[in-house]
Amino acid sequence: LMEPVIRPLYEAYAVLSEAREKRGTLDLDLPERQIIIGENGHVDDVKKRQRLDAHKLIEEFMILANVAAARALEDRKAPCTYRVHEKPDGEKLAKAREFIRAFGISMPKGQVMKPGDINGILKQADDMPFSHLIHETILRTQSQARYDTENCGHFGLALQKYAHFTSPIRRYADLLVHRSLVRAYGLGPGGLSDEEATRLEEMCEHISQTERLSMEAERSATDRFIAMYLSEQSSIEFEGQISGVTKFG
Repeated sequence: LMEPVIRPLYEAYAVLSEAREKRGTLDLDLPERQIIIGENGHVDDVKKRQRLDAHKLIEEFMILANVAAARALEDRKAPCTYRVHEKPDGEKLAKAREFIRAFGISMPKGQVMKPGDINGILKQADDMPFSHLIHETILRTQSQARYDTENCGHFGLALQKYAHFTSPIRRYADLLVHRSLVRAYGLGPGGLSDEEATRLEEMCEHISQTERLSMEAERSATDRFIAMYLSEQSSIEFEGQISGVTKFG
């Protein structure tokens, strides 16, 4: 498979990666934690999840498919469940500006921030010992992504048309897009019904809410597993960094 498939895939990935760089996709580098659970539910280890070029390649092709799905539905004027990520909130940006100024990094005022502008700030922070704090602070300024029948674009990916279509965990949003494509292009049974088409806005709101619930559940489970792991590490010393200071402590 190497010559006929793998190498051409990586060549196409290089083109997509360059296009991503040109349009200024938001590039937040926040490592994901991987919890290794052994027999009987015992937490054996907590480590940084690997992110290889192979993962990035798959991500780029998934994004491309998601864009193609949104465009295909728009071409037929069919209902679409867009994945919307709006521009950062102005008040949150003001707070972030104040925070990162303490590190000698300036964030311009009075202009519409683009993902590329934020990337410039993140690149300035990369060589600093507290770069992860600046990345986290910028992350907190971001609007929460949601599903909507109105296309408001995807700020983080710097894309005008975007729908979830390819998730390996098969979200309900993906299925709604699949059904709409089946109906729009006459691909057989299982298309979006008239009733579902009229209730699409309501369903988008519902799946946006349930997504937030599942994210909270995931964070809570991760915190519990990490606490379980650390409870058995009482003889080990860890280095820590202060991540914020408030009036009360």
